[in-house]
Amino acid sequence: MAETLRLMAVHAHPDDESSKGAASMAKYVAEGVEVLVVSCTGGERGDVLNPRLKENASLLRDMGEYRRHEMAEAARILGVQHRWLGYVDSGLPEGDPLPPLPGGCFALTPEEFTVDALVHVVREFRPHVMTTYDESGGYPHPDHIMTHTVSLAAFHAAADPARFPQAGEAWTTSKLYYHASFSRDRMRTFHEALLAQGKESPFAEWMQRIAEEEPGKRAELEITTRVECGEYFETRDRALLAHATQIDPDGWFFGVPLDLQRELWPTEDFHLAISHVPTTTPEDDLFAGLRGTA
Repeated sequence: MAETLRLMAVHAHPDDESSKGAASMAKYVAEGVEVLVVSCTGGERGDVLNPRLKENASLLRDMGEYRRHEMAEAARILGVQHRWLGYVDSGLPEGDPLPPLPGGCFALTPEEFTVDALVHVVREFRPHVMTTYDESGGYPHPDHIMTHTVSLAAFHAAADPARFPQAGEAWTTSKLYYHASFSRDRMRTFHEALLAQGKESPFAEWMQRIAEEEPGKRAELEITTRVECGEYFETRDRALLAHATQIDPDGWFFGVPLDLQRELWPTEDFHLAISHVPTTTPEDDLFAGLRGTA
C-alpha cells in the first residue's frame, strides 16, 4: 500500500497560508493528502487592515492572541494541520532611511536557531513536498525573505544526518516549490476582463505601476506547475476572511467574481525550485513524479 502523501507549506505570518496556495491545499486535503502549515511568526506586529476593526481597543492590546484564534479558524476551514515555529514578527519597516528591526524578531534571529527549529518539524512531519517563497519573499517584508532563507536551508539540512543530529532522523523532501500565483499575467487577465465588462478593476493602480517600471527591472518566476483548484476558491476565501484583523472584506482580493476566476484562471501556480524525483514540466500536480512511489 502506497504511503500517504504529505505537503508542508512554510509561511511567514498567519494569513499568508490563506492568500498563497490555500485552494491547492484544500484540494489536496480532499484527496487524502496530509497538509501541514508552518507559520514562522505569530504576526504580532501586523497592522489592522480591516477598517471595521481599526478602533477595536481590545484587539490592539493583544494582536497576537487575536491572530492565534484567526489562524486556528483558517486551518479548520482548510482542513490542514498547523504548527507555530515560535518566532516574533519583525514588522514591515517604513521610512527613508528605514528604521532598524526590533530586537529579538524573526529576521534578526541567527539561522542556527531558526533552521534547527524548522528541521525538527521537517523530520517529524516528513513531507514529500514543501512550498515557500522565492528569494524575494514575494514582496520585501523581512519575515518573508527570512522564511525563504530558512525554508531552503532546512530543506537541505533535514536530509543530512550530520546536520542537527538532535533534531531526529534525517529526511529527504522530494520537491521544493515557490509560490508564483501573483503574476503580472494573472492580474492583467483579470484587469482586462473586468474593464471589458464595464466594471471597475481593483488592479488599476497595480497595472499602472507595472507600466511605469523600467523594462526588465523585476524578473518573474517561471510558472512550472499549475494546480487546477477552482472549485476550492470559495474555501480559500473563507479561510482568508477568517483572518479578520488582516483582511478587508471589501478589498481588492475579493474584487474578481469567483465565476470569472474559475473561467479565466482556475489554477494556483508554482515554480519548481528543486526536485529529487524525475518529473517533466509543465506539471499540473505538486506530487508529479511521486504518486505511486511515496
